[in-house]
Amino acid sequence: MSTEDFIQEHLHEDVRDLALQRAKFPNVDIPFVLEQISGWQTARQKLPSWAATKGIIYPPHLSLEQCSSEATAVYKADIAKHLVLSLGKDPTENILIDLTGGFGVDFAFMAKALQGIVSKCVYVERQETLCTIAKQNFQRLGLNNAEVLCADGVEYLHAMPTASLVFIDPARRDVHGGRTFAIADCTPDVLSIEEELLQKAAYVILKLSPMLDISATVEALGRENVREVHVVSVANECKELLIVLSKEGDATHYHCVNDGEVLSLDGQEEHPVTLAPHLCPNMYLYEPNASIMKMGCFGILCHRYGVDAIGTNSHLFVSEDNIIDFPGRKFQVKAITSMNKKELRRHLQGITHANITTRNFPLSAKDLRKRLALKDGGDIYLFATTNSLGEHILLICKR
Repeated sequence: MSTEDFIQEHLHEDVRDLALQRAKFPNVDIPFVLEQISGWQTARQKLPSWAATKGIIYPPHLSLEQCSSEATAVYKADIAKHLVLSLGKDPTENILIDLTGGFGVDFAFMAKALQGIVSKCVYVERQETLCTIAKQNFQRLGLNNAEVLCADGVEYLHAMPTASLVFIDPARRDVHGGRTFAIADCTPDVLSIEEELLQKAAYVILKLSPMLDISATVEALGRENVREVHVVSVANECKELLIVLSKEGDATHYHCVNDGEVLSLDGQEEHPVTLAPHLCPNMYLYEPNASIMKMGCFGILCHRYGVDAIGTNSHLFVSEDNIIDFPGRKFQVKAITSMNKKELRRHLQGITHANITTRNFPLSAKDLRKRLALKDGGDIYLFATTNSLGEHILLICKR
């Protein structure tokens, strides 16, 4: 039995159990096989189209952990296609270069989206093992326009020709393996090579940590160079901060993305947050998605969707009417109570389970759950927050 056949036969098994049975398979490279089975099991959720492609080689766990999910890779591929097409050049004049190839997920999806639009796509990676894996995987994925180079990305940048688009995903771990978040602490330090990147490429896409402060990041990179900012969330969890740099253009556009739902705004667009004049049962309550929370564009929500904030820092909104297309979770308020014990007891009578969220509130959700003696779950949603009068309140809601 070939190694590939062995992997296919045991794809759905627990790798820990297989490891204990290694003596049964003396002619099988067990460490490699376990890595591939574990990698496929991760990819089945994270990269379903790759998991469905026979013969894909998976890297060590860290590289697979750090790579993009398919959902975020597809989104970046759409950005790449839009940017390259905006140049209006003949395909023979267009080149994509990825200076930090890694496992090659982002590169592969961009290269596929740019087939027929660019003359070639260059993957640059300094780890020879990853280059070997990438070369085989790109062939399995049918990427005929991909060129794999084993080289240091910064050194390649110094010598490379001009490109339509450069992609760079700085490593967010230090020499000890600890996570880093500041741009200057990542490898490579984008700030130190930014000017050269802008000289060599019409557009640069930076993939950065969603933990970064957006305003500080834009200022550090130079507002005059930032064309687009994308906060990308999957299943309401922030995954990536994408920055598009270019010497061309003058306005900065911002995009809040969650599972294909996009709220776009011009950097010059500003609106004040309007406060709800009153709160009452049967109103609709809205919790913005994670990307909007990260971007902090709450005045835009009030202006575009006709909602009002419950409080200055609540980041929860209400309206009399049901706003179907609001970008976030939606609820209907069934009751509103103060934190007075007697009032709480009356409004929570008969409720044993609830989903609890606290925003601008002195207690955490865990502590509030303990105080209210409620179990997690059910179809009741409790939002504890502070209203515009500075009062601590509890909103009892249903989806």
